[in-house]
Amino acid sequence: MKTRFILIETSHAGNVGAAARALKVMGFDDLVLVRPRWPDVLAREETVQRASGATDVLARARIVATLDEALVGVSHLCATAMTPRDFGPPTEAPRVHLAGLAARWRAGDADPGPGPGPNAGPDDGSSGTIPAGVAFLFGSERFGMANADVYRCHVALSIPTAPGYGSLNLAAAVQLIAYEWRQALGGFDATDVSDGPEDAALRSPTQADAAAVAGLLAHWEQALVEVGFLDPAAPKKLMPRLNQLFNRAGLSAEEIHILRGVAKAMQQAVATGGPQASPGRKP
Repeated sequence: MKTRFILIETSHAGNVGAAARALKVMGFDDLVLVRPRWPDVLAREETVQRASGATDVLARARIVATLDEALVGVSHLCATAMTPRDFGPPTEAPRVHLAGLAARWRAGDADPGPGPGPNAGPDDGSSGTIPAGVAFLFGSERFGMANADVYRCHVALSIPTAPGYGSLNLAAAVQLIAYEWRQALGGFDATDVSDGPEDAALRSPTQADAAAVAGLLAHWEQALVEVGFLDPAAPKKLMPRLNQLFNRAGLSAEEIHILRGVAKAMQQAVATGGPQASPGRKP
């Protein structure tokens, strides 16, 4: 399965290098940095030294300006958070959630949504789509992940630690998540979980990526404002809740297209003063 590690607003160059090393020892190489403190962080001396030979991972790494750019091509989003948020995706231990995700991928089952833990909903794994890829998101060393970024994710992974001290270095957290995900995939001695083209053709439709879901949300937000359902001056939690609903649904690209068509029809109805008759439908 496509696997990406995303570091958001990282401030210490050494952590970037150490994260690259953590990825390489677990067999991963897709690293994306969102607005790091240093524009040249991938080439800084401290970064290269801490990478300790993982220069190929640094060479492949990308720097982007927005989280949207970092999420292109992946669909199952895992935030990392030391403490649960009062709103947003369920909080799970990495081992529990990732074992379920890998098992469903091997079985060609549906995209898992929240995961099999105690906070999971009754519809886990029943959406009928499979993830196009998984992304693990890590916030800055000082502040962690912003709530808005956590809200976009399917799950918040919380690494179990001693009750009195749960502060993990960023690179250490990356290493732990990379290890747990590699173990969930079967380790290096197990058969690769990827399928051939014949098997893929028989599986459920691929889940739309994060960029498509973000585009759908933006379109629906505009349409809901135009029909008077959403007050932009007091939106409350409507859009984050819709984001979570769409995440649980595991929408395919075709379903995204249908829902954007619904939003377009709402906008047309407002613009013309009423609903438009469909071709072939009697008034």
